[in-house]
Amino acid sequence: MADVDTREPSIDEKSGADADTATVAGSVAPPAEPPAPQDLEHVPDGGKEAWTVVLGASLALFASAGMVNTYGAFQDYYEATLLPSSSSSSISLIGSLQIFFLYFIGTLTGRVFDAYGTKYLIITGTVITVFSLMMVSLCQTDKAYQVFLSHGVLFGFGIALLFNPAVAVLGHWFRKRRALAIGLTTGGSASGGVILPILLEKLIPAVGFGWAVRIVAFILLACLIVSCLTIRTRLPLSGHLSFRTAIDLGGFRDPRYTLASIGAFLLFYGFFIPYFYIQIYATFRGVPPHIAKYLLAIMNATNIPSRILPGYIADKTGPLKVFVPAAAICSVLLLGLWLPSRNSASIVAFAALYGLFSGAFVSLLPTYIASISPREKLGARLGSVYMVVAVASLVGTPTGGALLVQTDDAHFRNLIVFCGVLSVAGTVVMAMAGLVGSDVLRRWWPRGRGRAAGAEEKTQVVGA
Repeated sequence: MADVDTREPSIDEKSGADADTATVAGSVAPPAEPPAPQDLEHVPDGGKEAWTVVLGASLALFASAGMVNTYGAFQDYYEATLLPSSSSSSISLIGSLQIFFLYFIGTLTGRVFDAYGTKYLIITGTVITVFSLMMVSLCQTDKAYQVFLSHGVLFGFGIALLFNPAVAVLGHWFRKRRALAIGLTTGGSASGGVILPILLEKLIPAVGFGWAVRIVAFILLACLIVSCLTIRTRLPLSGHLSFRTAIDLGGFRDPRYTLASIGAFLLFYGFFIPYFYIQIYATFRGVPPHIAKYLLAIMNATNIPSRILPGYIADKTGPLKVFVPAAAICSVLLLGLWLPSRNSASIVAFAALYGLFSGAFVSLLPTYIASISPREKLGARLGSVYMVVAVASLVGTPTGGALLVQTDDAHFRNLIVFCGVLSVAGTVVMAMAGLVGSDVLRRWWPRGRGRAAGAEEKTQVVGA
């Protein structure tokens, strides 16, 4: 605030729209160059206030993305009890909608965050998220439209208002320790995926589905109240809202960005299939209920370190050098372990290992996009990629459900092979993105098109 006060007189000399423009641009304008860089460059990177924000952001992700990671438990209950007449594909579409809104609307909420911070977004998201779960608790048997509207559309919209601001605000408080802060925060979503499914499995037989969901809603309300009180911005806000810069399609002129987007589409098309169907598969294979109902929790528990450690290693080696091996291992696990699994031990091993390595997808995709994007266009470039991820997530699990018309050997084989092939294809494309941007290719292909394009670009810059 001190930075704003020192520039107030120069702003008052202007009027109308000019004054507003000066206010927005003041923090980076040349006249204010001496004080502004010092204020903006200083980042706490710790301290009571900064870690309090991390606490609030972790709880926001526990309540939003943590519930998304819990959907496998809902899928199982919906197919068996609440929506027995609906197909597996239709029921999985409800969970896919949550993921779609999380990424798609999250792109737009990023613009709102830049303009007004977290104040309105977190509060509004809290109200909508809790209200939607209360509506889910009132859904009637075989009334699919009620579950679709409450648990798919309304809940998805609510968590989209929570997720993006909770992660974006960390950039106000951390720089050198940002990877750690983001890792701890995204670990909150994995923690939700561990605790909430177990809670539902215990509550539904004891108090019924309706009250089980209401109890979960009250727990999320308590978490989100803490988030509302602790999440706060530190840097000046623009106060100007524009959605025109929410995405940047110009990034697709960069082959690395294009390949990364295609790879992300393929990987996220099948990414959530094991999370949605592992419990159903275990039941089909005769895994004892006291083990099957904890598989989703196991998968999310091993997901916690894979949200934190890959980011730490990627800071030292480069994101793709961690991302591609993790994706390759997931491909091997899908086709080499899940496909032939027939007993409890192999299914539990797959759940634990897939959770351990697949978490790198979520944390390292934005890291790689940041490494190849201009700083001033990073938000818009991420927005474009998340639009791609949103579409892939929306159609991925329903496609898997369409392949699982019947719960028998042949249909499960089709589902797992489909998921594995997508993972292999996505891994190859991401590796190609790394190859295009590597120094090795430049040395082996010194007079290729890539270098010519680069020279042309340099010429344009010099000419400008």
